Amino acid sequence: MSLKIVFMGTPEFSIPALEKLIENKFSILTIYTQPPKKSERGQKINASPIEKFSIKNKINFRNPKKLDNDEEFKIFKGLSPDLVIVVAYGKIIPKSFLNVAKFGFINIHASILPKWRGAAPIQRAIMNGDKKVGVSIMKINEKLDTGPVLSSEEIKLNQQETCDEIEKKLSKIGANLLIEGLKDIESGKAKFVDQIHTEATYAKKINKKETKINWNLDANKVLAHIHGLSSSPGAWFEYENERYKILRANKSESNGKAGCVIDKNLTIACKSSSIKILELQRQGKKRQTAEEFLHGNEIKDGSFLN
Repeated sequence: MSLKIVFMGTPEFSIPALEKLIENKFSILTIYTQPPKKSERGQKINASPIEKFSIKNKINFRNPKKLDNDEEFKIFKGLSPDLVIVVAYGKIIPKSFLNVAKFGFINIHASILPKWRGAAPIQRAIMNGDKKVGVSIMKINEKLDTGPVLSSEEIKLNQQETCDEIEKKLSKIGANLLIEGLKDIESGKAKFVDQIHTEATYAKKINKKETKINWNLDANKVLAHIHGLSSSPGAWFEYENERYKILRANKSESNGKAGCVIDKNLTIACKSSSIKILELQRQGKKRQTAEEFLHGNEIKDGSFLN
């Protein structure tokens, strides 16, 4: 049996799974991705990474603004897919769509379910100080991330790794798990196991209000906050009415008053211990290492950061 697949995805995280499907010669009927979006300053219209990939590889794609209408449902139903694979598509799948495919919808979710259901599982795991992160292959049903799980894999979480780095690792692990799962579905060996719903935790979407750094936390929590939000939307502070994102840092055992710059190498005191900035991005500028930044700029020793 050769599964006829519809793929739904949008960001870079989705690409390894799509590459693996092509590499393993699965039949992709079409790809759904989110429509192009304006850049923050509105100067440019940006197609999603999956749309760019589809164009480059000459694969049919659709980027509707909405799925929940009769015309889109008619088009989708006309595809007659055996299976729909969803990887960070970013839109709610209408209930009417879920019953069209022979084997339903399956999803690559970046957590060990039922922990961290929801929109921001990697960010929340890092910010929470978790020791492990992972990825699950699950069946989609009407409620958010509650479907039975086909397979999962976990890895240790290194405090020095950023969300971007963990995301890349998990996208590749998820892609490999997906191919194994599809082979089991094809052979009739797939076994989906119900989640233990009483053990569920939720990874709500990151709110911009929570991105500002709170120096009145201990250094481990500040570091987890920085790395969990790196590189987007980014954890930030203000200095002389200008905003700076910290993209990478190290913990330091030096102490001082919370929020105070305690040396000329961008070491900032927290409630206990401190963090040393390794990479940062000044408002409207490109990201830089701390060393590059300090060649032409200064955040004065003894200053307090807001």
